[in-house]
Amino acid sequence: MPQTAALIATYLEPELVARIAAEPGVEVLYEPELLPVPRYCCDHTGTKRDLSPAQQGRWTELLGRADVAFDFDWQDPAELPRRAPNLRWVQATSAGIGGFVQRTGLDRTGMTFTTAAGIHAVPLAEFAVTGALHFIKGIPELRRRQAARTWERYTTAQLAGRTVTVVGLGGMGRQVAATFAALGTKVLGLGRDRIGELDEVLPGTDVLVLCCPLTPRTEGLIGAKQLDLLPAGAILVNISRGPVVDEPALIAALVADRVSAVLDVFATEPLPAGSPLWDLDNVLVSPHSASTVGTENAALTDLFCDNLRRYRAGEPLRNLYHRDRGY
Repeated sequence: MPQTAALIATYLEPELVARIAAEPGVEVLYEPELLPVPRYCCDHTGTKRDLSPAQQGRWTELLGRADVAFDFDWQDPAELPRRAPNLRWVQATSAGIGGFVQRTGLDRTGMTFTTAAGIHAVPLAEFAVTGALHFIKGIPELRRRQAARTWERYTTAQLAGRTVTVVGLGGMGRQVAATFAALGTKVLGLGRDRIGELDEVLPGTDVLVLCCPLTPRTEGLIGAKQLDLLPAGAILVNISRGPVVDEPALIAALVADRVSAVLDVFATEPLPAGSPLWDLDNVLVSPHSASTVGTENAALTDLFCDNLRRYRAGEPLRNLYHRDRGY
């Protein structure tokens, strides 16, 4: 097979770039001064640069040479078919790319896409457990008592023995289920073939964890009806996508103090300053960062290198995006 030109379209640490360059038959195209500047470790969005005419010409040249890419063009992904006519496969740095490739029209091209499914499973599972324990163990009340220097013994609650329903059983959902199960909970898992049973299990659910992809079937999956079916005091954890939940209905349930919520994703991101979610004591707000840990880039590089070897050998790629499913 001829040499494969691999464009790295997001910042990676030099030692990780060297690992990709060490793959047989791979020519790495990587010029970090042409890419957005990361704002934090493992940031794959970054602050966009104003490229000089010479730099713009160079970036256009690299796109034109690329056979495969690590992440999408940061300038104009919708124009990838024109700007990168040789591009056959893109390895995404996110697990949920369905909405993105549909908005940009890339799902209507002949390109192959692979996702980062499974890369973020452990940190997201840890976040889900942390959020559930935050409310079950009464951390907000403990913080209030500490601030008031109040020493008053009380009775706490426990997570073990409770019922956790996990919606979505991909790599993330399976990891979430295993992590909660290890803490002594009863875990119910609903994959896409059982999602129609959701309303039946909600009345017995103490912690509801959303791990499903955003598709036409899951958009608005949790609305006023589903929130009313949850028992009083239930905890909703959303680590999937914001539109899976009817946000106004959730806010109403939170204001009524019927449920608590642990949210890493929102209908509009960044979460608007005027959103009531910022001020509610029964909400834990995370800025879509629960999946990002310092080892993410290394794990993504492992996945990309494995898929590079598979691509060059003509073997099936891991985490293939399915257009018919939207994930």
